[in-house]
Amino acid sequence: MNHIETVSPARERIMREDDFLVSKTDLKGRITYGNRIFIEYSGYSEEELLGKQHNIVRHPDMPRGVFKFLWDTLESRKECFAYVKNRSKDGGFYWVFANVTPSFNAQGQVEGYFSVRRKPRASGIAVVSGIYQQMLEEERRAGPKDACAASLALLTHALAQQGVSYENFILSI
Repeated sequence: MNHIETVSPARERIMREDDFLVSKTDLKGRITYGNRIFIEYSGYSEEELLGKQHNIVRHPDMPRGVFKFLWDTLESRKECFAYVKNRSKDGGFYWVFANVTPSFNAQGQVEGYFSVRRKPRASGIAVVSGIYQQMLEEERRAGPKDACAASLALLTHALAQQGVSYENFILSI
């Protein structure tokens, strides 16, 4: 299994069970490190990735509200879990189950962010795909200025209706 399984025609790459995509960024979200598996799935060379914003792999199917939640969580010095659909250089895509956490220096100050992604559960992708589609529709309705807040409000409301925290929801699907 030395190659990525590709499903046509959508060009989806399915992660292998033992794959871990690892990257580090500075405080501004610029990539400072990517392991060989991250480089492989992204389709970019190490030189093309280093110093670039991590959103170089952001897929347009991902609601902005999810990233707003992620950054808010990281700014509160907590880790965040998420199902994320990424885009590779060739236009293909791959789903990941991400764990993103702040990196602290010896003085306890956040100096960057560390992300480890693994193969997501198909059942989790099925659940979040529907939620993400609703969030994207809400972002379009709200317009660019209010898109993040609108889609994040939709997610927060849906979780409140289920009586579950975001973390418990994400880890349960």
